[in-house]
Amino acid sequence: MSFEPLIELRGVSKSYPGVQHLSILREANLSVACGESVAIVGPSGSGKTTILNLLGTLDLPDSGQLTFNGQDLTKLSARELAKFRNSQIGFVFQQHHLLPQCSVWENVLLPSLAYQAQSPSKTEERAHQLLRRVGLSERVDHLPSQLSGGERQRAALVRALIQKPSLLLADEPTGALDRASASEVGRLLVELNKEEGITLITVTHSNELAALMGRIVTLSDGKLIATP
Repeated sequence: MSFEPLIELRGVSKSYPGVQHLSILREANLSVACGESVAIVGPSGSGKTTILNLLGTLDLPDSGQLTFNGQDLTKLSARELAKFRNSQIGFVFQQHHLLPQCSVWENVLLPSLAYQAQSPSKTEERAHQLLRRVGLSERVDHLPSQLSGGERQRAALVRALIQKPSLLLADEPTGALDRASASEVGRLLVELNKEEGITLITVTHSNELAALMGRIVTLSDGKLIATP
């Protein structure tokens, strides 16, 4: 693992105006190295999903910098950010968000329809490889409704990795699963983090999942604090 930072928050603040002005982040800092695995923990409402949305460029900070390989992403246009997300970031959410009318195979290939990170044949080869890796090679023609919760989340993980992203962001990836499935998905996340050399950041309430990560950071009072 390289200790060069892949993604950084530098003095980032984020608030949401309204009847009750919500200040979520206050000059928060975070630096995550290439290939590292990090869990962000904290109580409900502390802003963990806000952090993930900022890291995934689904939202932008009010102030401060968000850099990726030294590039300030806040300077990119909406079109440039969309292309960046598609090629560099994979997302896994608590709910799998698979399209119900599409097969596992079709769901996995969806990200490549917007932007081809590699040739179609290479993308299909990678899809087969990843589906075998997560134990779904016999389920490629099945619809999401024909899969268990754990199988759906494993399919979503393959979809997140299909474009060979540099960064994988996981928002409560085991939160909707039974204990056995949660353990399996957590194990796969950590193993693929190492096998793919991908940087992994997950927000979670699960102590078991957080303990699998290389580092734990706590979000408290708008700041990110390293856990001893």
